[in-house]
Amino acid sequence: MEEEMMKKKTMNLVFAVNGERFELPNVDPSMTLLEFLRTETRFKGPKLGCGEGGCGACAVLLSKQDPLLGKTEHHTINSCLTLLHSINHRSITTTEGLSTSKGGGFHSIHRRFAGFHATQCGFCTPGMCVSLFSALINSDNNLTASDAEKSVAGNLCRCTGYRPILDVCRSFASDVDIEDLGFNSFWRKGDTREAKVEALPVYDPDSMPTFPEEFLNGEISKYSIELGDRWFLPTRIEEIYGLYNGDGGGRVKLVVGNTSSGIYKNYERIDRYIDLRNVAELSEIKRDENMIELGAAVTISKAIEALRGGRRASLVYAKIANHMNKVASQSVRNLASLGGNLVLAQRDRFPSDIATILVGAGAFVCIYDGFERSYLALEEFLERPPCDHRTLLVSVRIPCEGTNDSKRVLFETYRAAPRPLGNALAYVNAAFYAEAKGVVLENLRLAFGAYGAEHAIRARKVEEFLVGKSLTASVLLEAIRMLREIIVPEKGTLHSDYRTSIAVGFLFEFLRPLIVGLEEAGEVLKIERADSLFSARQVVEFNGDHRPVGEPMKKVGAELQASGGAVYVDDIPSPKDCLHGAFIYSTKPLAYVKGIQIKSSPASQKILKVISFKDIPKGGRNIGIKHFFGDEPLFAEDITDHAGQPLALVIAETQKVANMVASEAVIDYDTEGLEPPILSVDDAVRRSSYFEIPPSRKPEPVGDFSKGMAEADHKILSAEITLGSQYYFYMETQTSLAVPDEDNCVVVYSSSQNPERVQSTIARCLGIPVNGVRVITRRVGGGFGGKAFPSVKIATACALAAQTLQRPVRMYLDRKTDMIMIGGRHPMKVTYSVGFKSNGKITALHIDLLLNAGIAEDLSPLIPMFILKSLKKYNWGALSFDARVCKTNLTSKTAMRAPGDVQGTYIAEAVIEHVASTLELSTDVVRRRNLHTYESLKLFYEDCAGELHEYTMPAIFDKLGESSRLEERVEMVKRFNACNRWRKRGISRVPIHYQVMVMAAPGKVGILDDGSIVVEVGGIELGQGIWTKVRQMTAYCLGKLWGDDGSKLELTERVRVVQADTLSLIQGGLTAGSTTTEANCEAIRLACNVLVERLKPLKERLEEQMGQVSWDVLIPQAYLQSVNLSSSTYWVPDSNSMKYLNYGAATSEVEIDLLTGAIEILRTDLIYDCGQSLNPAVDLGQIEGSFVQGLGFFMFEEYTTNSDGLVVSDGTWTYKIPTVDTIPKQFNVEIHNSSNHMKRILSSKASGEPPLLLAVSAHCAVREAIREARRDLALYGGSFEGSPTTFDLPVPATMPVIKELCGLKNIESYLEYLISH
Repeated sequence: MEEEMMKKKTMNLVFAVNGERFELPNVDPSMTLLEFLRTETRFKGPKLGCGEGGCGACAVLLSKQDPLLGKTEHHTINSCLTLLHSINHRSITTTEGLSTSKGGGFHSIHRRFAGFHATQCGFCTPGMCVSLFSALINSDNNLTASDAEKSVAGNLCRCTGYRPILDVCRSFASDVDIEDLGFNSFWRKGDTREAKVEALPVYDPDSMPTFPEEFLNGEISKYSIELGDRWFLPTRIEEIYGLYNGDGGGRVKLVVGNTSSGIYKNYERIDRYIDLRNVAELSEIKRDENMIELGAAVTISKAIEALRGGRRASLVYAKIANHMNKVASQSVRNLASLGGNLVLAQRDRFPSDIATILVGAGAFVCIYDGFERSYLALEEFLERPPCDHRTLLVSVRIPCEGTNDSKRVLFETYRAAPRPLGNALAYVNAAFYAEAKGVVLENLRLAFGAYGAEHAIRARKVEEFLVGKSLTASVLLEAIRMLREIIVPEKGTLHSDYRTSIAVGFLFEFLRPLIVGLEEAGEVLKIERADSLFSARQVVEFNGDHRPVGEPMKKVGAELQASGGAVYVDDIPSPKDCLHGAFIYSTKPLAYVKGIQIKSSPASQKILKVISFKDIPKGGRNIGIKHFFGDEPLFAEDITDHAGQPLALVIAETQKVANMVASEAVIDYDTEGLEPPILSVDDAVRRSSYFEIPPSRKPEPVGDFSKGMAEADHKILSAEITLGSQYYFYMETQTSLAVPDEDNCVVVYSSSQNPERVQSTIARCLGIPVNGVRVITRRVGGGFGGKAFPSVKIATACALAAQTLQRPVRMYLDRKTDMIMIGGRHPMKVTYSVGFKSNGKITALHIDLLLNAGIAEDLSPLIPMFILKSLKKYNWGALSFDARVCKTNLTSKTAMRAPGDVQGTYIAEAVIEHVASTLELSTDVVRRRNLHTYESLKLFYEDCAGELHEYTMPAIFDKLGESSRLEERVEMVKRFNACNRWRKRGISRVPIHYQVMVMAAPGKVGILDDGSIVVEVGGIELGQGIWTKVRQMTAYCLGKLWGDDGSKLELTERVRVVQADTLSLIQGGLTAGSTTTEANCEAIRLACNVLVERLKPLKERLEEQMGQVSWDVLIPQAYLQSVNLSSSTYWVPDSNSMKYLNYGAATSEVEIDLLTGAIEILRTDLIYDCGQSLNPAVDLGQIEGSFVQGLGFFMFEEYTTNSDGLVVSDGTWTYKIPTVDTIPKQFNVEIHNSSNHMKRILSSKASGEPPLLLAVSAHCAVREAIREARRDLALYGGSFEGSPTTFDLPVPATMPVIKELCGLKNIESYLEYLISH
């Protein structure tokens, strides 16, 4: 049979990208679509964000012709997972392809992303655009607001906070109220509803040719069994076995969507790929009145359509479809097959939702063993030994239950996961089917999965116990006790007790309606859920005194970002003979490195060299990062001192080969003679392992602590709290390109917040003068501090390899390596003692801080001072502080957005809440009682307190109380909690103080002979809008030549801000600390003032001769008369005004589920003082994005390590940043334009970092909700540590944390209480 098949014609791979035809004769079948697009085409819009299908940055539109239906289907796919061979005879549209619409220019999606201010770093935006476009073209011109919002549920954004993105999506919805859309650049104040509709860029559904029928339809008619010599396309099941057993043997892979590669990375060579999609039987969907049968190759998306279709409605089918819609993301569901998911669950122990819900539905599978087909229960299939190639899953049959009129049929599915809409693995999933007469169960299936077992199971012992019984509280309690003995996660399963508790909760939730008398003691207040995810309100005031400064101009380059035209480092075309690098890193915390063995494989034959410390040239140094305090080596030498430390750099012809070889390297470790590693601050204390804090950086006490404690009515002594780390999760991982230049020089393109330090470190490593290193940074795809110092090491490694091999070398870290090597926010342990009066006024606070710095000093000696700055937001009476910076064998911890300040504000709130709970006072009352007066503010903040009129905190706090209707809502929360036993709400209002320091900055302005203007600044465009504000400032300052009419010149469009270049503009400094933009704007203002002074005499002379003179007349004349039209400045702030305070406040309301620990942030109201904003649109985006990133720290992001300190939260499967379904459901933001601040840049204030601290309001609200749950639990006689109202709520407050504090056995306690009463 195989010989017959091999005689069939082998075809070239043919497909289209953005309407262009590609025909490829020889392609490695392991090549992904994303790899092809980014290395072999000019289309760089799809980005590599994770390589796991978890971020959406690589999303593209796949269009294919259905020959049976005669129509074209469109859906998004993850190009990072899709193998290139899979798109044969299909068409791909990237975000660049959207721009080919009629009339040219940008698509309306691109223009709306720009106009709604929905881009910042822009790295995620192309994928967002494609996801939205797919929803549009599949909506039949009837996209609902709910579906529009959900279209980007599988796309991650670290910058914007999602609000403006959701507004873009909803702006295309047919049912949206136009007045509900947010702040944008299309509308003007006073516009009518009709005018607003007309102002939006028009979407033409007929303008987008996604499938070039003229050549692809012709190709589809051609038939081939083979693409190349390793990719096969059988049409019958029997042919699959022929290919499996054919000559050559080797590794074989069955392919439908290849989504398993996002979970299970396998770098071994595959000898034969068997594409199953042409096997008709495997893609067939059959149904009758008794069942639906889905072929194993049917995608999850198609399965959902089939289950929702059909003439006969089925409760079971509808519930299964709804649950499937929460599996992974839409892009993954469009690729992944039903059979593939089940085989992964059976063979690889994948924690599948689909397996569980189908077991609960009583599904059967058809399998083929090479001889015959047979049906068996899915449960039985899962229990068999792992499948091998002899077993082929053919189809899944789901019986049509749930339509029995004679019995009450119940079917429910459940999942507890960090994200409600999917794109996250469940902690536990379940599906229950029951037939009941009255309160007696006659038939029952209880399926549980993902809890830490081999596969989904049925709790048959519980089923047998319950069937035939009348359900009472006693019966249910006994069933729950039995279930606890069954649902036992395997040893080593994370949060094992929590998972068992969730399973109990699901069973309770399912059976509760059947238990007589239970409801009357339960909920009486129904909870309404809106279909829409989101609503928002923005209050923004404009300052027109310095136009165009102060206007909400859209971000420079926003349309380019959306359309894929913005160039990031990895988008730069590879120079000739370019090589690629990948790190080999240590997996041990402290060990001798005896050797590194490169595993023999086809990939290893393609590497050119392994670079190590031995390759550092004579005169150079083994230096990877030049910190403020000490240095960090580029490579370990004889000893590795932390897991994640670079040991060597593999150099190969492609990034894929370099990654493969590096990941398979075998390292020979030896720990003989070495002390145990220091992996915690407690270890560091025992071993006296500390970094010194310079005397000038040690926090100073305020007041007399002993006196304050003596005045106190109450004391809390030696209370402890701990805070974990947080990973940056910039969408663009660390990347660099180094190109050798003449005379032993090197040009480096680096995605860095700190090009100047990259330059100096490379020079020291290579042993060459600093002027021999040129570092260029155009834009960065997100930084948040992670590209301030860690980026230096990546660029230095590339430069060393490039100089060693005298060839260009580039590197783009895969997400796992980035998460393991780069480090993150500082973990810490805090002990505090506090004294306070009976009315809640605090008289003294002492803090003992143990800061985990990791292996290198980095900026860590500064962090205690930063913590103290935000901690001082309350008047503690007296404050003393003792800090130790612990050196541990972990990756170096470094600055992350609001470093130290975010932990300081948490410590402050933890103390306030502890005091309030001890006194049984309202936390809000205690907060207000300890707000600063202006006099106490000056005592605590000294030289940066500012003038009295600048202290806006009390006014903001009161204003927020009114605008958020705080008192009214507090009462509503109380009523809700009194009426709901298993859901509780909390509400909390918090203030923040944030001290910043403005640093020196260079600036250069040049006016070219056509009147266009070029600007250079030291600050890097990270997404924070520095180029936009600098552009506005340039236009304003040069426009002053015309006095009050200067704003009418419209010079803004003439200004171009160019990339940072360390040999063109020196002393660029570090882009960080929230004040780089204002410092750069001031430098540019001074440079422009010089040009104005030079041009002013010429302008006056010309006006005497000609009358009114335009810009286009003045500049050519200036050239003719040799006026110097280039100005460079270096602005240094006054030491008396370089520090100042920022103020804000937020109220958050949350709801928690006591059965699962799930949390909804129902509403956040936020007011932030921006001074006189330089650009309200940019600042609004910074405020919202910063707040949502703070939510990640306080609520969601677990950055965990193993016992060796090696990061295990190393990808999108295990690390969960906020998404569209976890941000506040209602998000109201007001920018408070305070009175003039004469010492600030045009009275403006920072906005990039301070709002992140306001996210603590959600954490505090969760504490309030948990407190209510614990009060109830105490009534039932439930047990917990401590008192009901006083407890430590860790950071992050994840679902397991919340559930544990609410009681892992709260259901049993409740049932026992009912029975006993």
